[in-house]
Amino acid sequence: MLRFAARRLLLALAVALAVSAIAFLLLRVSGDLATTLAGEEAAPAEIERIRSLYGLDRPLVVQYGEWLLRSLSGDLGRSLFYPESVANLILDRLPNTAILAGLGLVIALLLSLPLGVVAAMWRNTWIDRTALGIAVLGQAMPSFWFALLLIFFFGLTLGWLPVSGTESLANFVMPAVALGWFSTPVLMRLTRAGMVEVLGADYIRTAHAKGLPVHVVLVKHALRNAVAPVVALASVQFGNMLSGSVVIETVFALQGIGYLAWEAISRKDFPVVQGILLVVALFYVLLTLVSDLLNAWLDPRIREG
Repeated sequence: MLRFAARRLLLALAVALAVSAIAFLLLRVSGDLATTLAGEEAAPAEIERIRSLYGLDRPLVVQYGEWLLRSLSGDLGRSLFYPESVANLILDRLPNTAILAGLGLVIALLLSLPLGVVAAMWRNTWIDRTALGIAVLGQAMPSFWFALLLIFFFGLTLGWLPVSGTESLANFVMPAVALGWFSTPVLMRLTRAGMVEVLGADYIRTAHAKGLPVHVVLVKHALRNAVAPVVALASVQFGNMLSGSVVIETVFALQGIGYLAWEAISRKDFPVVQGILLVVALFYVLLTLVSDLLNAWLDPRIREG
């Protein structure tokens, strides 16, 4: 297990380095940053002054090296719009996005795991078809449209929940449901497929023949082996929620990093965009590493392979 973990850690570090280079280069290939910062109508002398001020006249390798060293120390630069550092902006907004994504993933798992297990146990019946129909509906409905429906019914019509803000946990209920609902179908289908395969295995029939209770066979023997790919996908979905919460945070006016990214893009605040790209990408790398280790712990065949 330690050797497997060490290999995965080295791979994660290599991916993180590649991700940092991509995050740095993405904004450079979009055009001349000095012209963008100075404005299209700026004089050439002013553009050159901006280029020299921000070090944009140096080779890209040198710029990347300096930016990477600063980033490792937590210095992601300063915002061009807000009077504070990029790191502070991200740290201020990150908890809201983390709460939203965490609640969204919990809701997705609470819906998808039981639906997947039930659909597999009664496959090819009306129960299975109903569960698959829910999955298709969830995949087809855009998240922003579902969010607007939630606001209309539970926020405006019934008045049960607040429609914006981050003052209490109640503010996160509708955004988390909207975010988690979109991830439920893919997790449910994967759970169902894994359970269908596992329930037909010889050791499951042996467990039933020994007279073990149905819930013990399902939870201890079947679900543990079927859930390994779900764990990997859930970590990816959590990363998707962190990075893809822009629409939901905008609809519900949640002050998270998704909403901050939208503000930074609209205001051409390039240091903030670059910092968010780096932080979210590193979260992806970390979540993938954690999912690999969890899968290896759940299924010894993975680490032995």
